[in-house]
Amino acid sequence: MSGRLPKRWLTCGRRPAGALTLIVGLLLSLAPVAAYGQQKPKDEWPAYGRDAGGSRFSPAAQITRNNVNQLRIAWTYHTGAIPQTSAGRKSAFEATPILADGVLYLSTPFNRVVALDPQTGAERWTYDPKVNPAGSYSEVTSRGVSTWRDSRTGQRRIFVATIDARLIAIDAATGQACKDFGSDGQVDLTRDVRLTDRGDYQVTSPPAVIGDLLIVGSSIGDNRGVEIERGVVRAYDARTGQLRWSWDPIPKIDKDPARQSWQGESATRTGAANAWSIISVDARRGLVFVPTGSPSPDFYGGERKGDNHYANSVVALRAATGQVAWHFQVVHHDLWDYDVAAQPMLITIKRRGSRVDAVAVGTKIGHLFLLDRDTGKPLFAVEERRVPQTNVAGEQSSPTQPFPTLPHAVVPQRLTPDDVWGLTPADKDACRERLKKLRAEGVFTPPSIEGTLIFPGNVGGMNWSGMAYDAAHNLVIFNTNRLATVMRLIPRDEYTRLRAKPTGERLAGEFGQQKGTPYAMYREPFLGPSGAPCNAPPWGALSAVDAATGELRWEVPFGMIPQLGMFPKASEWGSLNLGGAVVTAGGLVFIAAAMDTYLRAFDVETGKEVWKGELPASAQAAPMTYEIGDKQYVVICAGGHGKLGTKRGDAVVAFALP
Repeated sequence: MSGRLPKRWLTCGRRPAGALTLIVGLLLSLAPVAAYGQQKPKDEWPAYGRDAGGSRFSPAAQITRNNVNQLRIAWTYHTGAIPQTSAGRKSAFEATPILADGVLYLSTPFNRVVALDPQTGAERWTYDPKVNPAGSYSEVTSRGVSTWRDSRTGQRRIFVATIDARLIAIDAATGQACKDFGSDGQVDLTRDVRLTDRGDYQVTSPPAVIGDLLIVGSSIGDNRGVEIERGVVRAYDARTGQLRWSWDPIPKIDKDPARQSWQGESATRTGAANAWSIISVDARRGLVFVPTGSPSPDFYGGERKGDNHYANSVVALRAATGQVAWHFQVVHHDLWDYDVAAQPMLITIKRRGSRVDAVAVGTKIGHLFLLDRDTGKPLFAVEERRVPQTNVAGEQSSPTQPFPTLPHAVVPQRLTPDDVWGLTPADKDACRERLKKLRAEGVFTPPSIEGTLIFPGNVGGMNWSGMAYDAAHNLVIFNTNRLATVMRLIPRDEYTRLRAKPTGERLAGEFGQQKGTPYAMYREPFLGPSGAPCNAPPWGALSAVDAATGELRWEVPFGMIPQLGMFPKASEWGSLNLGGAVVTAGGLVFIAAAMDTYLRAFDVETGKEVWKGELPASAQAAPMTYEIGDKQYVVICAGGHGKLGTKRGDAVVAFALP
């Protein structure tokens, strides 16, 4: 036998036999550095939020407040992924690259996976799962990939979950599918799903990895009806692709205490309550933290009366079994599309002279809950406060909702006629007159037939952008939106007439059929005649809360809406934003996310903007950073967002000091 190992022994996922096991495992563990001939990174970014709990904190400290203004583009890579199809035109490049074994890995909106050299941006390999670019999808995005190293062989795999509902294993060294995973390298995630519309059952976020398990949620198209796909969370074996357990956030078993919060047989009919955002894990505790959304449909709950426990919650599951350890619900009987969209962030807080392992839960409502990680109990008192009640026949809204006493709401939650804003006096008058005709009784005003003002709207508050944590300063850092929405329930016969009108005569907002209920729905942003929001700026902000005291440490307007750039104060008005921040040991917060085309850096202690660098397109994604070869890089995917209407592109851009 020659000194070269037989190729068949290095096949993805196969374990070498006999005495060669240790040797091959060692060779595989060294393969990335040896193959790519580059220096080992000082620090890596092996998960979407850097660590499995999503803190988005990097120890990289070469770039500081004193030298950040010298940042320049070090390299740019173009994915070529801008399909000119209807799906392509609404796609969003939301990925955050990961760095493992000295290689960058990322995914495009149609789930093509790319491996790059982190120092040069040179392409190592690509893997194309052949997602149909002309398909009909509710969402066209992928927030990234996951990685796992086999403790038996040392072989590393990259996992991507696709918008056409597949889970795929790829050999990190070669870019080839791991044929021994699932069926020919992939698992069909539509298996055993009550599938009502193929393009509305997807996965848009990377799987969570804990031990040898992959935890996968789903993205489900909203507002189609009552009986749509259910948001089952599943665990798969990372070696074989075999299903290990599944957990349904809508409890069907009578002995489950949450079942009592679903009246009648609604728990057997209702769908969604799905985990479409990032799932966090705590390997030491063996816990999986699942953020869930609203049950179907979003805006009428007459077919699912009750608090609907496990929906609109963070649920801690035991990784070994999928059983519920605890749950905390942020909205009872959701009628507003107030999903828990942000990744539950696992942090350790310095509080009252001791260290507390916690879960930070950011919400679209603008509430930030800090919970004990073992029990789910709030670290600051939470009050059940009375809220406005429904006047819609058949509906039964919750009489109270949970409010944290600290931190206080991080966005405005009420809009009165005296509060309205206008780009011009005519705008302001028009906004005020329209508001007078709506139900607008503050946060949690329920949907109505006459029309309801929902503030904050369904884009947040905090959305999937999530949070970052600086333990040295005890700061939870996050970006928020502040855009009021008008929502109306439409009786079924009126909805039929509206949809029958010629295209040019239809309303320009979003309709939802809500099949199986007496009402369809219509919603649109609350804008003046000029197209500017009717609520006062800032419409986007970056904020920091002290995790020990719950007090707001600082808040600044964030970003600029390009269409308003001709106005002198536009930079003070902030921008709608999607895509989170990263905080570094260099005392900086890096974030893009706004509708303009800049990556920005802020001073973590004051919130002052200290630098911005222009990108080839808008970046509705979270950046990441690492140090390698005595240089720190900050990398961002800049490709825009079709639904948000920002500048499109296909660039991955790395910044570094000269």
